[in-house]
Amino acid sequence: MARKQDSPRDRFGRVFEQYGLVVGFARRRGSRDPESIGAEVMSIAWDGIDRIDADSCRPWLLATARNLLLAEYRRRIPEPVDPASLEESESFTPDFHVDSLDPGIGEALASLRPTDREALVLVAWDELTPSEAAESLGINLSAFRVRHFRARQRFVALLREGEAQTNQTPQLKEDRT
Repeated sequence: MARKQDSPRDRFGRVFEQYGLVVGFARRRGSRDPESIGAEVMSIAWDGIDRIDADSCRPWLLATARNLLLAEYRRRIPEPVDPASLEESESFTPDFHVDSLDPGIGEALASLRPTDREALVLVAWDELTPSEAAESLGINLSAFRVRHFRARQRFVALLREGEAQTNQTPQLKEDRT
């Protein structure tokens, strides 16, 4: 919330504290230039500083970064997409690659649908509350909670499946001669 006698510069200073969050968000989603995405988001924030609540701007910043990432992603596609081939109700979520230090987690995340992966990552890695994550995706809180719950269930099942496959080592018969 705006504080008494809060200058635009002061408000932007609080917004800019989230620069690392935005760059990390872009980096984890495979941006070729995450610092550029962060800078562009901050530039847009500065232009609209009078319309942004500097104390609760994280959802807005990540939604803006997501839009810039979508534009970057579309520029990478070799052939233009025919808009008539997309259903109006279909929300486009690109299949961003998410880097993980743990191969099992990385494989489980890669196996999820992009919308499921996004729901998990916004909460777990970007540290948004469910309310903030819903706001950043432009959906209502109830829809996000359902999406997040189902995504967690699928993720846990995939992790367990991966662990079961890893633990299946061939049993060698003992040679009793």
